Amino acid sequence: MSQFDLKNTAPDAVSPEPQALGKVAVLMGGDSSEREISLMSGGGVLQALRSVGVDAHAFDPAHTSLAELKTQGYARCFIALHGRHGEDGTVQGALELLGIPYTGSGVMASAIAMDKIMTKRIWRFEGLSTPDWRLVASAEEAVQALAELGAPMIIKPSREGSTIGLSKVSRPEECASAYQLAASHDPEVLCEQFIDGDETTCPVLGQGAQAQALPVIRICAPQGNYDYQNKYFNDSTQYHCPSGLPASEEQAIQRLVTQAYRTLGCRGWARADVMVRASDRQPFLLEINTAPGMTGHSLVPMSARAAGLSYEQLCLRLLASAALDQWPHQPDRAMAGL
Repeated sequence: MSQFDLKNTAPDAVSPEPQALGKVAVLMGGDSSEREISLMSGGGVLQALRSVGVDAHAFDPAHTSLAELKTQGYARCFIALHGRHGEDGTVQGALELLGIPYTGSGVMASAIAMDKIMTKRIWRFEGLSTPDWRLVASAEEAVQALAELGAPMIIKPSREGSTIGLSKVSRPEECASAYQLAASHDPEVLCEQFIDGDETTCPVLGQGAQAQALPVIRICAPQGNYDYQNKYFNDSTQYHCPSGLPASEEQAIQRLVTQAYRTLGCRGWARADVMVRASDRQPFLLEINTAPGMTGHSLVPMSARAAGLSYEQLCLRLLASAALDQWPHQPDRAMAGL
């Protein structure tokens, strides 16, 4: 099952009584380069959860220690953090140690998905289409990558989101400044083959065999430049949902995205970005986001709405799916003499 079905009976599809969810922390803000967007996402989620009767509270890890979640009696967390120390497995690991269920993917899937190079290696190994790439350590290596991958080419940090530090280059003399920009955000810099075609994105909800793709969104940004400004602060970007793509293409994207999600072991929700090559209409996976935005410009709420889920229903469903990684029980170290 990959196409979204509101009648899905998976446990995380059942809307619980809001009071049964206990005291909820909406984690927002943090210390990443995406703090501003996280505060916008968290504010929207907080308002939505409170509007349906959830005992939800704002919690900014940049200002308050995560240990306070236990002290203050929180029962579960909605992670609205973006970027490093939010969706890279670090906060997830802390919540595992605290024993507090959280929304989204677990430690390993979060860490892998945040690293574009590791993600692409796994997808390539599993036979899923993703643009060719090179990991480079200098501007000179970026120039060599351009010669090998062809122009234009994308240069970006491996572990950043929201197109932060991303450049599109067409000539060797552009590589030095693009490399330096990417390297200022992450020592691991990715050079990626540019795919000319339709830019799309597709969310997934659920886990394992029950994971389901939501409707595809086709993105038309000014001059084809879907950068940080056009993502969050510019109303000139056009979003088409329904996508307007042929049904066969939409279904192919949904199948690919669902496979990509399952391959990484994601759970709860995520959103994958896909380019559809104009020359032969083949879809290519770019990256997957395990803590997508929930702002007024965000795409998961837009796709969910097209599937019949309101913003409030979406937030409640995601909160109900909050979980911990399921590991075999470990004996008490004190009992084991450790």
